[in-house]
Amino acid sequence: MDHFTQIDGALHCEGVPLAKIAAEVGTPVYVYSAATLRRHAQVFRDGLKPAGRVHLAYAIKANPNIGVLRVLADEGYGADVVSGGEMARALAAGMPAQDIVFSGVGKTDRELIRGLEAGIGQFNLELEEEGVVLAALAAARGLSAPAVLRVNPDVDAGTHAKISTGKKDNKFGVPIDLAPAIFDRLAPLDGLNLRGVAIHIGSQLFDLAPLEAAYRRVGELVAALRARGHAITHVDLGGGLGVPYKPLDLPPSPADYGAMVARATAGWDVELMFEPGRVIAGNAGVLLTEVIWVKPGVVHPYVIVDAAMNDLARPAMYDAWHDFSAVRPNGETMIANIAGPVCETGDTFAMGREIDQVKRGDLGIFRTAGAYGATMASTYNSRPLVPEVLVDGDRYVVVADRIAAETILDAERVPDWL
Repeated sequence: MDHFTQIDGALHCEGVPLAKIAAEVGTPVYVYSAATLRRHAQVFRDGLKPAGRVHLAYAIKANPNIGVLRVLADEGYGADVVSGGEMARALAAGMPAQDIVFSGVGKTDRELIRGLEAGIGQFNLELEEEGVVLAALAAARGLSAPAVLRVNPDVDAGTHAKISTGKKDNKFGVPIDLAPAIFDRLAPLDGLNLRGVAIHIGSQLFDLAPLEAAYRRVGELVAALRARGHAITHVDLGGGLGVPYKPLDLPPSPADYGAMVARATAGWDVELMFEPGRVIAGNAGVLLTEVIWVKPGVVHPYVIVDAAMNDLARPAMYDAWHDFSAVRPNGETMIANIAGPVCETGDTFAMGREIDQVKRGDLGIFRTAGAYGATMASTYNSRPLVPEVLVDGDRYVVVADRIAAETILDAERVPDWL
């Protein structure tokens, strides 16, 4: 469920007409619904109640806007971060340091030190050497770094190859069969509190079976580690639940997921940690755009909009689907291609798709754009960086300014020898 609905023939975000935002902020612009963020946060938490002791850390990479983070902080969520910049955002949004989990395969020494000095709650180790370095950095500061070891269970998540992370040839984690020996070597190190294991097999998952298979492998690992004398108190099960991009998509509900987790982890006696991202933010946002031209085509017309692949990269990167709707539909439809202004053939959002009939100057939205939208935006073709708006009831605020091409140009320099 989201809060983008028709009121008196025009699309609104909660109580605010999208046409009002377009007129006052301009297009393209991301629009987020605070009510949807809150609802998704609550539904996910409720779904996991059967699983017992849980810690929820929102995956900031999905949508790092500080306004979005503040909404989720108020809902009691911590943060899963993969860079020093994301950690700074989480702290600025009011997320307690002890509720921050630092994931990611390429943490630098500087980032590890920043995490130690901030007092974050957990480091997810991706390789043995990272554990050795973290232990040394912590010990030198008189600290003990809380950490878990990320394992790779070699389970195919059945999702897009570019967002699958749990197969043996992926770059993440250590092979699960090597984990006990690595644990034996890392656990005794001064400066390291190696308290558990972590797993994450992919994103946009529609089938719970691969997750359950991976979790059962982790359960076997937990038992093996305890048999070797290790105290295992935390297991990070990652994120990855899918969201409906198409009207007929039926991803598992948080309740279905929670029931599976409770079944798969029965008897573990640990604090379970989760890193939901897309499932919280995906349907909470849209990309609002204006039709520049309806250009005749050989087979279908091209609807050229002012949003482009630099604003929403997912269709160009993953052939991803985002539903397109007119802000003020007239009841008629058309078969069209939807494309942006960027000088790339790949700058297309849809080909040969039935959509609301639109003409030059009409407004439209790409739905389910609250995750992996603005966070992946760029200034390719020297286009402005897209702004973001947060709606709460009948009010809205710009939570990220449009950064003009001229502003970006001002940060560049011509060498004085030219």
